[in-house]
Amino acid sequence: MTDTRAAKPIAELTLRGILLGGIITLLFTAANVYLGLKVGLTFATSIPAAVISMAVLSAFKDATILENNIVQTIASAAGTLAAIIFVLPGLIMIGWWQGFPFVTTAAITMTGGVLGVMFSVPLRRALVVDTDLPYPEGRAAAEVLQVGSGVRGDGDASGAAESATGLRIIIVNAFAAAGFALLTQMKLAIAEASVWFRAGAGATGISGGLSFALLGVGHLVGISVGMAQGLGMVIGWWILLPYLTAIHPVAGGAETWANTVFRSDVRFFGAGVIGVAAVWTLISIARPVIGGIRSALAASRARGAGETLALEERDLPIGIVFGGSIAVLLPIAWLLWSVIAGGPLAPAALALIGGALVFILVIGLMIAAVCGYMAGLIGASNSPVSGIGILAVIASSLMLVGLFGRGTAPETTQALIAYALIVTGIVFGVATISNDNLQDLKTGQLVGATPWKQQVALIIGVVFGSLVVPPVLNVLNSAFGFVGAPGAGPNALAAPQAGLISTLAQGVLGGNLNWTMLNWGIAAGVVAIVVDMLLGRAKLLRLPPLAIGIGIYLPMSVILPTVIGAVVGWFYDRWADRTVNPERARRFGVLTATGLIVGESLFGVLFAFVVAGSGTDSPLAVVGAGFATPALIGGTVLFAAMVAILYRATMRRVIAQAA
Repeated sequence: MTDTRAAKPIAELTLRGILLGGIITLLFTAANVYLGLKVGLTFATSIPAAVISMAVLSAFKDATILENNIVQTIASAAGTLAAIIFVLPGLIMIGWWQGFPFVTTAAITMTGGVLGVMFSVPLRRALVVDTDLPYPEGRAAAEVLQVGSGVRGDGDASGAAESATGLRIIIVNAFAAAGFALLTQMKLAIAEASVWFRAGAGATGISGGLSFALLGVGHLVGISVGMAQGLGMVIGWWILLPYLTAIHPVAGGAETWANTVFRSDVRFFGAGVIGVAAVWTLISIARPVIGGIRSALAASRARGAGETLALEERDLPIGIVFGGSIAVLLPIAWLLWSVIAGGPLAPAALALIGGALVFILVIGLMIAAVCGYMAGLIGASNSPVSGIGILAVIASSLMLVGLFGRGTAPETTQALIAYALIVTGIVFGVATISNDNLQDLKTGQLVGATPWKQQVALIIGVVFGSLVVPPVLNVLNSAFGFVGAPGAGPNALAAPQAGLISTLAQGVLGGNLNWTMLNWGIAAGVVAIVVDMLLGRAKLLRLPPLAIGIGIYLPMSVILPTVIGAVVGWFYDRWADRTVNPERARRFGVLTATGLIVGESLFGVLFAFVVAGSGTDSPLAVVGAGFATPALIGGTVLFAAMVAILYRATMRRVIAQAA
């Protein structure tokens, strides 16, 4: 193969890009850590970083789209590494740590992140190149980079006009989404429209987040994934929940009742579906993954023989990937030894460390493949990595039960729980980074980037982010503490995922985990796989089992707007197919969805800093609780009206462009 580009290389992995990406990573990681611990959510950083990068680098005449892509690749680590907060605060909650030791915390974050990059390298060809997965956020980031850099179109007057129109579409929709998000934080419009009610002897509800970003994601994932998620939502909220609430009465109103049972039972059912669907996904993609590894080995041999590969085909050499993965296991072994040395687990150190290393390699590689597939299916920021965390902590805890059994002394049980959480933290780093890396590589593929440079850039981002996580966690622990931790004050941070995962570890090692719902979920996952296969053979609309599991596992407030977005996108695409230039019309629809994601993401960044600076989770509120009803009615009507207006505006631009 020969290099298909011009002789003079295009600036890509530059020092100024690395420095800019590092600065954005440090700021966004700090903001994400705080916001995640406060409300249990983090914001996606790739698109905001791309926008900031284009704004800053526009001052340099030699800045390129590939350089901007490197900046967003580095900064994307901020949104993913911050997810370590879904595990590590559990060590405070169980009383194992009183603070977050810098070296240990950074090592857990960094080793898992680097392994995530390494594991995702051989998956690129299978899950990015040779696939029809939609990669909604990867496509959106590529559209932002292309339109913002003026490279969309054919390079002539019509191409320039299309780029200009596309940029206006992104800007208008971004401002609209950000403006509505501002109204929700001012409490003038409600962020989530919900109604809760009795359903026979049980309870359930209808809840939808008024989120333009989720609507945009739904448009990008398409009707198949959207309908599968919708089916999961129906199963979880309107079949399982009424039945389970009827047999598990809870004190309080319908909302408290429904949400309590959803967290304690339905989510475990969804985790079971995700688990079996994840295994099926691994089986389904095994052949292309093996093919991707063979291609990587062939590319390495070709490079060694002096053959020049096209830049867009150059991954990190497979030897570096294998060697780097093994090398990372050494600091992991040291880390695990430092945890158990001198404690009740020290006599079994060899078995514990050896078992954990094998677990991290095998389970980590499997999780990297599954998370990469989920990122391609519904986007990195919407992937239920907390569900993967649940499965990982259950698996690691079961490994420890196999070694030690149950009924150990209290100090031994505490040490086992801590060990399970630390191993899960490393695997969680693998999950989040591989989830993000393949999304970034899709963006790179669409803009013509060099894969190995992006892979190096993400490792740099992992290092930057890992250094800022421990001090931010320590500051927040000292200032607020965490709910459920010893000595937590009245303003303690909720850290809901960390609380759940630490509880799961205690449940497995103590023998009181909700196995019933997990097993029923596994059975339902098998049925979903069979149904999807039958639909495929009948050449009907496919319902990916993993998307069904996600629809059950995630709250309805997240799934419903995504499903609506998929339906809106389907209707728009049907209209686009009847236009003079269907491809351009569809592209303008993608830009509309992209703008919605960009606007809400950028506002999320700014709001995270406002929350951190103010110390309250509603710093912009201008009305009190008495305005809730007008905010509900007015916000819902305004949201629906804005969706209609924004899409109609795009359709008018399509018609005008064709004139």
